[in-house]
Parts: sequence; structure tokens; C-alpha cells
Amino acid sequence: MEVLDKELKPTDTEHRFSFPTRSLPYVDVAGEFSADLRVKDSSGELRVIRCNKRHGELSRGWRRYVHDYDLRVGDRVVLLAEEDHRLGSQFRIEAKRRIILFGREAWGDLPRAN
Repeated sequence: MEVLDKELKPTDTEHRFSFPTRSLPYVDVAGEFSADLRVKDSSGELRVIRCNKRHGELSRGWRRYVHDYDLRVGDRVVLLAEEDHRLGSQFRIEAKRRIILFGREAWGDLPRAN
């Protein structure tokens, strides 16, 4: 199930990812100020990215993901709720970049760059 699909802004790529409020109910913060999201990226790596409830932002672990996938302003990040019991992950994260294919706009999956 898709939790969020967001086109990245300068703040998202340079500092922190602003988590859309409509997506917060999918994150189990249970009275805490933050929750560590266990996400599987497209290369199958388990990542832990902190979601701060108060500001609705992804912080710890997010900058590493941006660097590893060479994310830029205008790229898109998709977060899907998906249990992987082997890895113990709760979500799958995908990075996408806008491409023009035969004169039409499309979104292509980004492989890990670093």
C-alpha cells in the first residue's frame, strides 16, 4: 500500500524530508516524539530512517539515502507499506527520476549510485 509519493523540494535534498501530514497515520509513534522507520531500498538494503512526529520530517538516515541514490530536486520518492519478515522492514522506499521517453514524460526507477 502506498504511504506517500512526493516530488522532492530543495529542503528535502539538502536538509531533511518533510513528511506529508496525511501519511503520518501509517507511522507508529505511539506517544513518542519520533519513530525509526525500517525501510528496504531498491537494492534490498535495510535502512533505518527516523521520522520526527512533531515536525513531520525524516531526519537520521535520510541524508545517507539522498547521497546513495544521488537524489535531486524534482526527483520523486515513494514509500510503500510492505512487511519483509526476513529483513524486519516495515516499508519499501523507491527513488524515481523524470525521463522523456519517445516524447512523453515518464518516471524511471533510480538505481543506487553510491
